Amino acid sequence: MPRTVARKKSDETYNAEQIQVLKGLEAVRKRPAMYIGDVSLRGLHHLVNEVVDNSIDEVLAGYCTKITVKLNKDGSVTVTDNGRGIPVDVHPTEKRPALEVVMTMLHAGGKFDKKTYKVSGGLHGVGVSVVNALSEWCEVEVSREGKVYYQKYQRGMPDDEVKIIGKRKTTGTRTTFFPDPEIFEKNQFNFDLLCDRMRELAFLNSDLEITITEQSTDKSNKFRFKGGIISFVEYLDEGRNSINRKPIYLSGEKDDFSIEIALQYNDSYIDNIFSYVNNIKTIEGGSHLVGFKTSLTRTLNNYAQRNNLLKNVDFTFTGEDVREGLSAVISAKVMEPQFEGQTKTKLGNSEVKGITETIFGDGLAAYLEENPSIAKKIIEKCLTAARSREAARKARELTRRKTALDGSGLPGKLADCSIQDPTQCEIFLVEGDSAGGSAKQGRDRRFQAILPLKGKILNVEKARLDKILSNEEIRTIISALGTGIGADEFNSDRLRYHKIIIMTDADVDGSHIRTLLLTFFFRYMKELIEKGHVYIAQPPLYRIHKGKQEHFVYNDEERDSILNRMGKNGVAVQRYKGLGEMNPDQLWRTTMDPEHRTNLQVTIEEAIEADHIFSTLMGGNVELRRKFIEENAKYVKNLDI
Repeated sequence: MPRTVARKKSDETYNAEQIQVLKGLEAVRKRPAMYIGDVSLRGLHHLVNEVVDNSIDEVLAGYCTKITVKLNKDGSVTVTDNGRGIPVDVHPTEKRPALEVVMTMLHAGGKFDKKTYKVSGGLHGVGVSVVNALSEWCEVEVSREGKVYYQKYQRGMPDDEVKIIGKRKTTGTRTTFFPDPEIFEKNQFNFDLLCDRMRELAFLNSDLEITITEQSTDKSNKFRFKGGIISFVEYLDEGRNSINRKPIYLSGEKDDFSIEIALQYNDSYIDNIFSYVNNIKTIEGGSHLVGFKTSLTRTLNNYAQRNNLLKNVDFTFTGEDVREGLSAVISAKVMEPQFEGQTKTKLGNSEVKGITETIFGDGLAAYLEENPSIAKKIIEKCLTAARSREAARKARELTRRKTALDGSGLPGKLADCSIQDPTQCEIFLVEGDSAGGSAKQGRDRRFQAILPLKGKILNVEKARLDKILSNEEIRTIISALGTGIGADEFNSDRLRYHKIIIMTDADVDGSHIRTLLLTFFFRYMKELIEKGHVYIAQPPLYRIHKGKQEHFVYNDEERDSILNRMGKNGVAVQRYKGLGEMNPDQLWRTTMDPEHRTNLQVTIEEAIEADHIFSTLMGGNVELRRKFIEENAKYVKNLDI
């Protein structure tokens, strides 16, 4: 019979005194993740984006043409624009200079007044004040009305009054901030990651010039694209062969909504669609993206049927068919956007879907009628995709029947783990049977599964799904992971292992196999990367031993340091070129033991640049690949020839 347990009441009283009120920016410092997502590298870089977004709002209002971002040697960041400059006159209700109000109060800014900003990205009104709150120090210079105004802050609080420190004919705002080490785990900015966002903003705002520099390395990039999102699509397709040489560009507006869309078909087998609202990337899409996809499918089907291009077939195009080989950028401007979630990743305005469908559908239909030769090529591409989709469906059914007959549904060469909870399990995708054998012997059988891979898998960048499913190694991976594949079947919730660890040799072949696997995951199981499930093992490059002393070393610098300490007499250095050169115990201790190993988690924060690199390296444009290798060869380390 259940036992009743008496709970002891707390002696403390619960009354109004226990209700804590956080004033000003205290709440931001107390719970920073509520405002910037997290305090990891992503949150750190979000600070820069928040300040830049303020400058972008000046661009949207028609007052700013240049933005500079400087990563300073001391770890601070300076963002400068040539907009109007933050107002400095006394606020009518707060009785403080507007600059101080904007920098020290949440939900204060010009974004709420549609006379000031018709459309804006930073609609929550917390951006720059949150940056100030999460900085050890921050200082702002405002150039307005021929004068330069200045104020400095310590952890969100003003050091002194707003002061006039000089004269200047130009206008604009310069903000410098130093992220607070008490808040952030790491304080090192990633130049390439920030470049990706600055490039994106320059594409979305034609004629805007954005310069970003890193003083410690002298790296510098200047972005300016007169073609706007047309240039964006051309950049996405640089490594591919285009069906319509010049991207299709369509735009329109209605009431408080405007949209521009650029699209281009190429000879690849995947789609690349990026959507934005007021310059904010809508990672989860929303009503503007739904409207685009719906209209694209309907318009191409209508054109094909009206021109008798679907004769002798008993199907109509699906969304998957018309998006194969499509690169597109959708940029919407909405006066009152309703984003689902605080991170603004999905547009919720229901009326946007219908408006987008009408603007895009009418424009695309007119384009197809005016360009029949290009229209025919696009329809032929869709027809081939539809036939391949049917072949892929049959291949999936065949794979399912085989696994059902097999009984377990798992590939025979998979050495599975005993624990059933996916969150506790990991699978190693291992290059070769020899290394696979060592890994099987060295692993912890409770939670570690081993899947040896024979040779190089298919380059999925150059193959349709039906051909991909005919590749034995890829079918084995799909079967082991349990997620399925394809738009209508893939489900990450069915993933059998929450850590997928790619373990290859430290040589050219190993690097190629790793790249092929990453290409497969990026193109067909991107969600697994986005959710943090994919890792790269880091086996040692050297074993250094002298008597009973033994060191496993992961780079040349560490090797040289250890050799200097140990001396040279009697020291043996072994260079590992393959995982199979390690015995099971060594492989476990160096590369598989969670207590001592180092794994690199694969992320795609720089999604656009990642796509560009994959299409360059794995696509069919040989000249572009040669150029990429020549430009980046100087950065290669530990090259095995």
